[in-house]
Amino acid sequence: MATEQQSIPAGRASRITALAGAGAKVGVNYLRHYGKRAVGAQVDSEELDEANAGAIYDTFSKLKGGPLKFAQMLSIDRNILPEAYRKQFAQAQYSAPPLSYPLVVRTFKREFGREPLAIFDTFTQSAMHGASIGQVHRATIGNQRFAVKVQYPGVADSLDSDLAVVKPVALQILGLKSGEVGPYFQEVRERLLEETNYTLELERSIALSEATADQIKGIRFPRYYSEYSNRRVLTMDWIDGQPLDRYAADEADQDRRNAVAQAIWDFYHFQIHHLKQFHADPHPGNFLVDDEGQVVVLDFGCTKQIGDDFHRDYFRFLDPEVVEDEAAFIEALETLEIISPDDLPRDRELIIESAKRGTQLLGKPFHEGSFDFADESYMESIFEMGDEQRRNHDFREVRPARGSADSIYLNRAYFGLYSLMGLLKAKIEARRDVV
Repeated sequence: MATEQQSIPAGRASRITALAGAGAKVGVNYLRHYGKRAVGAQVDSEELDEANAGAIYDTFSKLKGGPLKFAQMLSIDRNILPEAYRKQFAQAQYSAPPLSYPLVVRTFKREFGREPLAIFDTFTQSAMHGASIGQVHRATIGNQRFAVKVQYPGVADSLDSDLAVVKPVALQILGLKSGEVGPYFQEVRERLLEETNYTLELERSIALSEATADQIKGIRFPRYYSEYSNRRVLTMDWIDGQPLDRYAADEADQDRRNAVAQAIWDFYHFQIHHLKQFHADPHPGNFLVDDEGQVVVLDFGCTKQIGDDFHRDYFRFLDPEVVEDEAAFIEALETLEIISPDDLPRDRELIIESAKRGTQLLGKPFHEGSFDFADESYMESIFEMGDEQRRNHDFREVRPARGSADSIYLNRAYFGLYSLMGLLKAKIEARRDVV
């Protein structure tokens, strides 16, 4: 765990100053890079990316809230960022610098009117985990153990000003276009408004856990405690287990890996196809594997509801007849507003060609049924496709603001899900629960 923060920069001016400092560091890195190149020295662009990514992440992690959540979301989508940025930003998933204990006590006094040790028998002064919105402490009452998530002070209040400050930094420092990051910022705002409301998260956690618990083999959920929760504090069972990426890094038996992966796959598809409301934050830090090989699902702060019509239109692309029929495929793209009658012929052709390639590639597990994500060439082909699109000037010019916002949430969920399957190098039955 990183060194504890004693405070979070508050107020628009101090947060702008912090981001300006990150920009200055990036500027110095560029000067050094191009200075070396000017005198004929060998330079490494990846080294430059790593230095810049480190400077930006360090600032985002101290600001927390919107900036750190933005970094976390971008880290999941390998198609947006160079690898050095993605690796740095992935730390936002569960290893952000924690806040000091006095700030936690202050939150408890404001929300409960009491300190943590007036409610629990024990309460760890140091956070066990830290992420973008809050940090987790371990507590006990008698023999019962709890995970207590405490929201960082000021996250909800500074949301809009944070995103207004971060957007130009993302455009200038990360080299992104306004149309590319616009949907991400809107999603961050909508999901953050929900994620900063722990009362809403409590309700969703209980409802989705109960609706899913008896339906999916190999999945379990913590129990949540409304009496020890409110809008800024959320209390649940403490469950021992390995975060999914650490489990995947161990020499676990492949059959057990396959079972873990199948449970996660089935969990997502039950929620998407039956509940039509799903866990929309599929990064490794939100899943534990316990000693019995069961998957513990954490954090329902970020969920997404989809309507019946959108569900039908989106999953038409899994029908081989639609993909193979040019007219049907174009109609499906128009229905989801991925192409429009106003598109220039060249742009329209580029989008259709890219969409067909992506649909065939990403639909492959469903078409084959039994699919082995240990095939590194498959995962690399997905990443290469994303890299090609990111580097293709023509594609980036026509890419912004296409499709419904619901597509963003589902695409992100599937990209995260595929990444988890690849992380586990698992063989799964992919056709389960697909309509």
